[in-house]
Amino acid sequence: MIHVRIQYFAILREQRGQNEETLATAAATPTALYEELRARHGFTLPADRIRAAVNETFVAADAPLREGDRIVFIPPVAGG
Repeated sequence: MIHVRIQYFAILREQRGQNEETLATAAATPTALYEELRARHGFTLPADRIRAAVNETFVAADAPLREGDRIVFIPPVAGG
């Protein structure tokens, strides 16, 4: 298990009801972590619609997660 800090934006923040949380997880990648959170919190967006940044850098869906990482999940952004 590792401990990570997660920040939420837009629809994910609305669905979670908070901006961030710290949790222990066995997830090894951003996609695995998002799927865990999706099951736990009922997120409606599939993982392939989400981008992940780890420690302020966009990463591949299968990038390794490490103890103390700060993960931001970014949903699609609509603009005008």
